[in-house]
Amino acid sequence: QVQLVESGGGLVQAGGSLRLSCAASGTIFSINAMGWYRQAPGKQRELVAAITSGGSTNYADSVKGRFTISRDNAKNTVYLQMNSLKPEDTAVYYCNADGRLLPTLNAFGSWGQGTQVTVSS
Repeated sequence: QVQLVESGGGLVQAGGSLRLSCAASGTIFSINAMGWYRQAPGKQRELVAAITSGGSTNYADSVKGRFTISRDNAKNTVYLQMNSLKPEDTAVYYCNADGRLLPTLNAFGSWGQGTQVTVSS
């Protein structure tokens, strides 16, 4: 009922930048938090950054000062600007959103399909 479509991943050299986008569509009444997670090979999925509908943000310590999360509530879209990328940022990045559905106002939580980010040294 809610689809999240990510874009913007790719291959970049260390020190470079990428911008990820994630658009939510479907029978959405409201979206509360939107966030980005990542999973590197052999590791657990971890939170990278999250943002509430009011604009409050939360970042993993490893990305503070380098990544910026933002959202466009009118477009149900969240962005992740990634600067000063490091090889250890290499992972599949997943978008996540939670909120309420139309017409039931039931809660939902959805994941995107993931987009690969590879940072070469």
